[in-house]
Amino acid sequence: MGIYDRDYGRDYGSSGQPGIHLGGPRTLTTNLVLFTLAVYGLQLLTQPTVANFPGDDGLVTNWFSLYGNTLTQPWRVFEFLTYGFLHSTQDFKHILFNMFGLWMFGRTVEARCGRREYLAFYLLAIVFAGSAWYAAEFFTNQMQAPIQMLGASGGLSAVLILFALNNPKQLIYIWGIFPLPAWVFAIFFVGSDVLGAMQRTSGVAFTAHLGGALFAFLYWQGGWKLENWLPGNFSLSRFKKKGNLWLHDPEHPDQGNVAPETDERVDEILKKIQDQGQDSLTWRERRILEKASKEYQRKRQ
Repeated sequence: MGIYDRDYGRDYGSSGQPGIHLGGPRTLTTNLVLFTLAVYGLQLLTQPTVANFPGDDGLVTNWFSLYGNTLTQPWRVFEFLTYGFLHSTQDFKHILFNMFGLWMFGRTVEARCGRREYLAFYLLAIVFAGSAWYAAEFFTNQMQAPIQMLGASGGLSAVLILFALNNPKQLIYIWGIFPLPAWVFAIFFVGSDVLGAMQRTSGVAFTAHLGGALFAFLYWQGGWKLENWLPGNFSLSRFKKKGNLWLHDPEHPDQGNVAPETDERVDEILKKIQDQGQDSLTWRERRILEKASKEYQRKRQ
């Protein structure tokens, strides 16, 4: 079976020419970073010059942070997700380190999981981490206190731990100098959070970090496929421009096949596109498809 005899999808795009066309859209990780930075901009814009009441951090921060008494007002349950896109307006390092870490580790995790699965993983990790923090604060204080929590650290912890579980021997350079295997870095990361949660001597939400790490471990250990839990009609392709990748119409008999030696590998890659979307492709897989497309063009001339 040739590459153009498959029915995974066809879209000739605006050029009207047959062949395989791979676009270069931003990764979802980059989009998440940009979105979080945009939200941070709104936080800064709505930050009051003079606090209207104690703890007043501005309209956006006040509305969408997670609080220890959120469940006393069930209509505010959205805070279990929205807090993960907010950061301290008093300390720029908070968002800087979180977004740098997400960008560093998230791209690799996204490439392995696929765009749709990665989005589900990241969002559910934020909710799980927030729930872990909420439960810890509730039982520690013996009451639902209005303590505020915000930041992407819980989601980032999940991404980092999943990266380490999938790539345990990958070297991570601390401060760009000292190399550590990912599994060692993950143990150090979790251990420091355990100590921080026990000591409770700072305002860092260590329990949210641990919640995110636990979620990543459960996800990896259980071999979960979160996108299978999503509604069948949910697809990220509905929200992005069409035509980044399209296949040749098999109904044209004069368009030939690709080299037989690449046929099986191309089959696997196209099946991956069908299951996970083209954004899940690695650089090498994209090169294989581009080579197959050039081979087709050569035979057609």
